[in-house]
Amino acid sequence: MTDKVSLGMLETGVPGLDTLLGGGLGEYSFNLIAGAPGSGKTTLAHQMMFALATPDRRALFFTVLGEPPLKMLRYQQQFSFFQLDKVGSAIRYVNLADDLRSGDFSGVLDRIMREVEDFSPSLVFVDSFRSVAQTAKSGSEGIADLQHFIQELGTRMTSWQATTFLIGEYVHVEAEANPIMTVADGVLALSQSQQDNSIVRKIRIVKMRGQAHMSGMHTFRIGDDGVRVFPRVLPQLAADRLPGVPVDREPRRISIGIPSLDLLLHGGIPQGHSILVSGPSGSGKTILGTQFLAEGVSQGEKGVACYFEKGTARLRNAALAAMVQAGHVRIVESRALDLTADELLQELLTAIDETGATRVVIDSLSEFLLYLAPEFRREFRLTVFRILSSLAKMGVTVIVTMGTEDRFTELRFSDDEIAFLTDGIIATRYVEMEGELTKVISVVKLRGCSHSTALRAFRITDAGIEVDDTRVRFAGMLSGRPSAQQDGG
Repeated sequence: MTDKVSLGMLETGVPGLDTLLGGGLGEYSFNLIAGAPGSGKTTLAHQMMFALATPDRRALFFTVLGEPPLKMLRYQQQFSFFQLDKVGSAIRYVNLADDLRSGDFSGVLDRIMREVEDFSPSLVFVDSFRSVAQTAKSGSEGIADLQHFIQELGTRMTSWQATTFLIGEYVHVEAEANPIMTVADGVLALSQSQQDNSIVRKIRIVKMRGQAHMSGMHTFRIGDDGVRVFPRVLPQLAADRLPGVPVDREPRRISIGIPSLDLLLHGGIPQGHSILVSGPSGSGKTILGTQFLAEGVSQGEKGVACYFEKGTARLRNAALAAMVQAGHVRIVESRALDLTADELLQELLTAIDETGATRVVIDSLSEFLLYLAPEFRREFRLTVFRILSSLAKMGVTVIVTMGTEDRFTELRFSDDEIAFLTDGIIATRYVEMEGELTKVISVVKLRGCSHSTALRAFRITDAGIEVDDTRVRFAGMLSGRPSAQQDGG
């Protein structure tokens, strides 16, 4: 026998989950969905069931809790994935609570088999299976009975060519669900953790027999549409990073929309680069990002802007409002105080894909840090790296802003060593010039491309940022702060 057996794959209908599973669920597999109460097990099971169930692929959902199926259905109907017309025809609910009271596993197994023979399902769900396990007798005899019951159930479901899901309230899956772990083909563990005022839900594929699944913990959120999983992945290498593919040494320059600044950049930002615009409060970072988007619109390009805590100020920006209303710029923003990087990245990638945007502005990373759930703040640098890597893969040109504290005598371009992650840095700061506080700008870095190192004064006017053509020269220190003068160089 030389032909290999190929596993049939079932798409779960849960956004992001198939990526973790390695393409989907194995057909006729025996699976455990485990997690603490409230972690989303029943919702996940129902979402998969309604996505998979059809008149030709029917589902049988066994409930073993004291509450009737009607109560569970009342809450599950609130999700958009729920399709009432499937209940009864493609999906049937059966309550096993009375059968369990006797504590006789053989009787429960017989009831399950009778229902399976009558309905001929392709999908079988048992919720909550831990309630079944808790009816087992104490001691080694009870454990042996439970093990036999699980093995017999798995064997019979496979012979019926049914994909089976056991749903149980297990917090420590490997220890608490040990009898099931040895039989199950797949184990999905759900958890939720609280830090400060934030709740973060995560999913882990503990086991998936015969499939190259993704390891590690991945965040998910339950919304009106049900469960959405956000896989923690890095994008594949861009084509120009692959062996044997020549690298474009002179990428096309993208105008930033400020002529004098384009000169400092020797023609503009290299296409596909990410630029960090850093500086203290009020130094024009947001305005620079708006002009960058407006320049793209003038050239027929779409843009995506991601903002944090900019609601009121942004509404007063007439130029940005006009671009948004005309459909030239898509806004991505969040007010969730337990935001995860995976959610933000997914929203950005979706917006870019739907609009065909070539320019992206993220304003600002300093405020983004405030929104992140506490456990993600510790890996903020990795978070930014994953976002920028994914955007680079799409070939868009990105401006990210970050606020810094202006200490006058100290040059600082970012916090948390973010400056190392971007392809370029444009720095703004304040200097004392002829008795006034003056804004100055310079290009600090432009990876792999030439640029000017001149320091220029600039102003913020009704037309936006205007950069002087003359160079600023520092003449000395005044009261611990640098003083400067301009010349025509």
